[in-house]
Amino acid sequence: MHKVTSRDGTPIAVESRGEGPALVYVGGAFNDRNSGAPLAELLAGSCTVHCYDRRGRGDSGDTQPYAVGREIEDLAAVIAESGGSAFVYGMSSGCALALEAAVRGVPIDGLVLFEPPYNPAGVGELMRESKEYATKLTALLAERRNGDAAELFMRTVGLPPEMIAQMRGGPMWAHLEALAPTLAYDSAVMCDSEGGCLPVERVSKITAPTLVLSGGASPEWMRTVAQQVADTVQNGRHQVLEGQTHDVDPRAVAPAVREFVRRHAGR
Repeated sequence: MHKVTSRDGTPIAVESRGEGPALVYVGGAFNDRNSGAPLAELLAGSCTVHCYDRRGRGDSGDTQPYAVGREIEDLAAVIAESGGSAFVYGMSSGCALALEAAVRGVPIDGLVLFEPPYNPAGVGELMRESKEYATKLTALLAERRNGDAAELFMRTVGLPPEMIAQMRGGPMWAHLEALAPTLAYDSAVMCDSEGGCLPVERVSKITAPTLVLSGGASPEWMRTVAQQVADTVQNGRHQVLEGQTHDVDPRAVAPAVREFVRRHAGR
């Protein structure tokens, strides 16, 4: 593990493995750099994979106040250290951060995105739920009720109450509570307070080749949104990984990422 320094002075912890074209793994909610390790191991023969702790997680710092722009600067610092440009793999809400970085001109050779969890366009009920989630999350974190904030997120994404109760009594709960403040960062990146839909006008400016992946066993709306993202960027393609859900098996993802990087490296 080593650290790079973001523009505002925040240290960002990075773990790198493999050889070949640079690829940066951007995790989603409750992810740290260890979340990308299984995929990184599978890609190590064809890519140099850089997994990093987003700010507020793991061994990275957390300079306040938070701003999405600062998280983009973190990713830019990791890419700069990797050689000046890189492919980027985004997982879940990490997709939104990767897209925003591309919009703002961070040097990205190509994007691979697994199930960006935007709300389908025009579904008012889901947009209201996202706004309510953002409001409740802010209130819970302001009261330092990190455990309740973690539970709110889990309920919002559809985990059953009995599973959440089991998790609250398990050995990993303290780790999840420690990461709970960063749920607000994911919420900001996803624009939950504005309804959580794909920012079409901004994303339509992205010219980098983009592969959007979704699971064949995931809810239909996730495939719909993945197709929308692929259709919105200027050079996008959607691919369904049969039998996969949002809890995707890295062994199902690796071949698609490997082929994408091989096809677009050096262009």
